[in-house]
Amino acid sequence: MNIKISEKAGFCFGVKRAMGLAWRELCEEHDKQIYALGPLIHNKQAVEKYEERGLVTADDIEEIPSDVKMIIRSHGVSKSIYDRADEKELEVVDTTCPFVKKIHDIVKENYDKGKKIILIGDKNHPEVIGINGWCNNSAIIIKTIDEAKELELDPEVDYCSVAQTTMNLEVYGNMVDILKQKSDKIDFNNTICSSTKARQEAARELASEMDCMVVIGGKHSSNTQKLVGICKEVCPTFAIETRDDLDVEEIKKYENVGITAGASTPDWIIDDIIEYLKSL
Repeated sequence: MNIKISEKAGFCFGVKRAMGLAWRELCEEHDKQIYALGPLIHNKQAVEKYEERGLVTADDIEEIPSDVKMIIRSHGVSKSIYDRADEKELEVVDTTCPFVKKIHDIVKENYDKGKKIILIGDKNHPEVIGINGWCNNSAIIIKTIDEAKELELDPEVDYCSVAQTTMNLEVYGNMVDILKQKSDKIDFNNTICSSTKARQEAARELASEMDCMVVIGGKHSSNTQKLVGICKEVCPTFAIETRDDLDVEEIKKYENVGITAGASTPDWIIDDIIEYLKSL
């Protein structure tokens, strides 16, 4: 079996930064309990390591007691969360990805100018929920080309468009073309992060050279699922979280196996799967 790993696989800059900041907090000596508002990243195995170190994960800020430390994860949160944290006298450790923070700034600035926000992304994803919170939860949120086609825009209204950082680049481009036909008063901001673009392009290129692809990452990770979709367009693809998810008998049928991984996938999981594949 010939195994080749994508040049762009594993932790992106934002996730690596967030995980490093969180781990540093857990390793420091202090008398405050540390909570994370939502899972630090969409990788169960990595989150479990942090919880073993003492991190407590809460799904809602109201579950977090006053006067403790609260980590805001890399996905970012709405303005109302910061306001509530102040009210509860929480010490905030903000690990929001700088690329996401930039979108917050764009949205708030344009919303304050009176523009209507169009947000291209998954309305149920924490990053999108957080972004929407910087325009008083008033954004028009669309995820698919069909939704873009069905969208009706007011010709008298000024719009500002932003995108979830992990959007599929090709889908985003098609949606922008559709929106341009509906209004000439849209200020488009391509906020898909450079890491996502490079990761998707590298995955597509590798998939074209391989007999099959293995995509490693959390089942709830948006950027991982985008990679799965891209690779499936090119060749047979296995989507796994750990080596236990591998269909061994099926993957043995392939000689050239490509590997890529989502932005929330730690190196130790990737290395473990590579070593396992080599042992086959």
